[in-house]
Amino acid sequence: MRLTFTHYIRLAISPSSLLTIMSYPRLTTEQMLRKDQKTIYRQGIKMAISAIYMDLESFLQRSDLAADLHAFCQAHSYDILVAMTIFFNVENEPVRQLAIFCPHVALRTVICGVLEHSQSPSLNLTPVPSTHPNLQAYLQGNTQVSRKKLLPLLQESLSMYLDSTNIPAEQPEIVGVSREEVDKEMNRSGNSLISGMSQDEEDPPLPPTPMNSLVDECPLDQGLPKLSAEAIFEKCSQISLSQSTTASLTKK
Repeated sequence: MRLTFTHYIRLAISPSSLLTIMSYPRLTTEQMLRKDQKTIYRQGIKMAISAIYMDLESFLQRSDLAADLHAFCQAHSYDILVAMTIFFNVENEPVRQLAIFCPHVALRTVICGVLEHSQSPSLNLTPVPSTHPNLQAYLQGNTQVSRKKLLPLLQESLSMYLDSTNIPAEQPEIVGVSREEVDKEMNRSGNSLISGMSQDEEDPPLPPTPMNSLVDECPLDQGLPKLSAEAIFEKCSQISLSQSTTASLTKK
């Protein structure tokens, strides 16, 4: 992952997130997948959606990745794992990539088909060669589609698969991995990293307006709300796009 000086300044508002991102190489594959994860349940099918803050090529080159992905899904009873990678290239532009890991060929085919042909939103997916079995990788051309916007498409893909197997579909349940559970696992493994990534948020909440009264408790006494790494990358992406647009208009 390439971070410029500008990214360091932007990430300085959340030191723990910066420490976690820079310490990514020290994480195991399972820790990396569970660091910022959501889960979808539907009619006996369990899907994990993990945000990965590095380039997909580096992630796919991790030692024993295929075995780690199999072990991760088996340990947590996942049928599908969707890894969404994001990083900044040398031009300070955000790059998003996708990896769909699923041992079930029919299920993987339906999910990939829905994502490839989606028009609302359009992901502009370009297949990326992968030597790993049961894994389909893509370059995501539309970098504005974050995990929050991808979730409805993934829910739709599960519904289509259930329809194809004549299994009545139920309302999906979306949950996130608790911060406490991840922290306990990190401590058990002897990792001293600070957990700085929270569940995916499209727009982080604004701090509450402080009270004028000196008697009432001020909401800011509890500190500023934590920003997720996904939200930070979203803001950096918006700034980069804004700067590119301004530069183009100036040249004209």
